Amino acid sequence: MDFSTSPLHEEIRQAVREMMKPFDDQYWMEHDNNHEFPWTFYNAVAEAGWLGITIPEEYGGGGLGVTEAAIVEQEISASGGGMNACSAVHIGIFGLDPIIRHGSEDLKRRFLPRVPSGDLHICFAVTEPDAGTDTTGITTFARKVPGGYRVSGKKVWITKAQQAERMLLLCRTKKRSEVTKRTDGMTLLFAEMDPDHVEIREIPKLGRNAVNTNEVFIDDLFVADEDVVGVEGQGFKAILAGLNAERIIASNAALGIGRAAIRRATAYAKDREVFGRPIGKNQGVAFPIAEALMRLDAAELMVNKAAWLLDAGRPCGREANMGKYLAADAAFNAADVALQTHGGYGFGKEFHVERYFREARLKRIAPISQEMVLNYLAEHVLGLPRSY
Repeated sequence: MDFSTSPLHEEIRQAVREMMKPFDDQYWMEHDNNHEFPWTFYNAVAEAGWLGITIPEEYGGGGLGVTEAAIVEQEISASGGGMNACSAVHIGIFGLDPIIRHGSEDLKRRFLPRVPSGDLHICFAVTEPDAGTDTTGITTFARKVPGGYRVSGKKVWITKAQQAERMLLLCRTKKRSEVTKRTDGMTLLFAEMDPDHVEIREIPKLGRNAVNTNEVFIDDLFVADEDVVGVEGQGFKAILAGLNAERIIASNAALGIGRAAIRRATAYAKDREVFGRPIGKNQGVAFPIAEALMRLDAAELMVNKAAWLLDAGRPCGREANMGKYLAADAAFNAADVALQTHGGYGFGKEFHVERYFREARLKRIAPISQEMVLNYLAEHVLGLPRSY
């Protein structure tokens, strides 16, 4: 790895920071409170050209790597946008990876050019109520019919389903009992959100309320053969291709929240006077902020290594998972420290750190829980017996 400053990366950071100036903490608080999708922000990201940053240039994208996409994500989050901002755009920034890697040329040409303009909204439809982290336990089933498939089933925790035109839908084309290898028999479809066959119900949740999260009920939805991503029965492989990238991007969103929290805590510790002195003079206040900064910086090193390895085409499962775990913990610690620094004011909305706290907590369970990261490392890095 080269630790020298990259002119391209600095240019990206400065450009994103400039773009984010109109979207301050007040903007995100209002959209979070009102459960209102941030369309002005979304359109600004599209206009600036950050959507489709990882899509190859031949399809109208930026042709850059996960490293650059991660910088965009972290700066968006660090501006105060946090997960409300990142979740509104991150599928456009990196989420088309399964189609880029496994989609047919026809599928790529039909859909990838629509991403950079912000015209194409999609969602991931993988998780199910009775499967959860055990993706191989999904039961949504695609029955083969002339010209395509008929799909029925239920998905849960689907972000942006209300805005999406299409969904990357993982379903079974063979039941789990019919395959020898449990990851076989699943197929990835790029399915339309046909309102006659798809019902969406929003899930009330703790935070990140500017972007909806939903249950999706699918009843006899037709998906054409040409909308299969990759090979029938090998959908799990197509989904796996993007998991390390997702962990890296998610880690940078977490780091951004942590940076925003540290900025708020530091400013408050300098300005707030109690007993005739700024509270930042007290080591009991200053040390936790300093430690939180140190944890964020350390986590970022691991995340950056993972991104570098991925863009270099090298194995990075170890680093991507470690980075996700460390960044999530560091971000939550920073948000907790920021709230504690503000004392009672931290519990109110005026200083915004309570929103950081709620959003940072999400990173410890999404896109994968801390416990599942430890399971991965125990099995795939240490070689211990599988525990689940």
